[in-house]
Amino acid sequence: MKNTSKILILLLIFSMILSLAACQKKEASDDEGEIQEEIANEGENADLEGTTLNIVATSESYKEFFDKFTDETGIKVEFISMSSGELLSRVKAEEGKPMADIWFGGGLDAFMEAKEEGLLESYISKESEDIPAEFKDPEGYWIGKGLTIVGLLVNKDILEENNLPMPTSWKDLTNPVYKDEIIMSNPAISGTNYAAVNGLLQMMGEEEGWKFFEELDKNIPYYAKRGKDPQLKTMEGEFAIGIIPADKSAFDLQEEQNVEVVFPEDGIPWVPEGVAIFKNSQNLEGAKAFIDFMLSKENQQILAQIDGKDGAQMVKPGVEGYDLGVPEKRFIKQDLSSFGKDREPILERWSELVGDK
Repeated sequence: MKNTSKILILLLIFSMILSLAACQKKEASDDEGEIQEEIANEGENADLEGTTLNIVATSESYKEFFDKFTDETGIKVEFISMSSGELLSRVKAEEGKPMADIWFGGGLDAFMEAKEEGLLESYISKESEDIPAEFKDPEGYWIGKGLTIVGLLVNKDILEENNLPMPTSWKDLTNPVYKDEIIMSNPAISGTNYAAVNGLLQMMGEEEGWKFFEELDKNIPYYAKRGKDPQLKTMEGEFAIGIIPADKSAFDLQEEQNVEVVFPEDGIPWVPEGVAIFKNSQNLEGAKAFIDFMLSKENQQILAQIDGKDGAQMVKPGVEGYDLGVPEKRFIKQDLSSFGKDREPILERWSELVGDK
């Protein structure tokens, strides 16, 4: 009996030694795996160092952000600024030979259409896991980086000179007293103004919405061909009211000029800003590295501080942007899928409505 007990004790001790050894081996294996992963990542960056990444962005304000990417990866960034509608037309015309690797910023409608046209490359970054489903393509063809909020910029000097009332709602803009005093960009070119058109149609309904735009058109002498023109021309006093992306740059003007940013009481249109990799990218691995870089929490926070357009509200949880005082309860309840599928019919009807203005 005693011998049996001794044998059992010895077996137990032996089993414990084997378990301990196995745990130590697993820990060593895990550590080795992490080290090898770090080495592999460093190797990837080393392979990409000295290459060039071409980016088309909606603004030149991203240069500091792109420089940070270069500092961290050694990948040089060349970029140009272009509106989303203009870029989409250019990419279609390229017929499989894109002018850049990364498409950075612009209304989601253009990205949705580009996906349908087969112009984008699929890539699902590990950094995108916590971004809500409504702000990313399930197949990885585009991802949102922030929201563009649509509002009004009002030149108070012009209002005073012409004895005009301060507008507080979208329907106010149909008042005949504002004839030739309102400017907005062509929604076929500007993602922001397409967001305004789509969002207001969803808020008002098709019939009432198109009646509104018919009346609004009477007060608009022409439609700008650049997304930033409404802000610039309102600031310069050419117009009393501009329909704009209500970003930090617009709020900064309030301290420098006699202008005011107005969020209409009857609803605020909004749209996610997209980012995507072009199909047939010349630097595909560099483009993937940029997406990973952009979506990290640290860099999302930096991006929020660099570009006020993204600062109103970021899409990555835990990232704080600029507090622009946006009354989020006024955000229009929008079906984002309509931004892509309804783009062509909306723009066709818009063209019929306004003609060659």
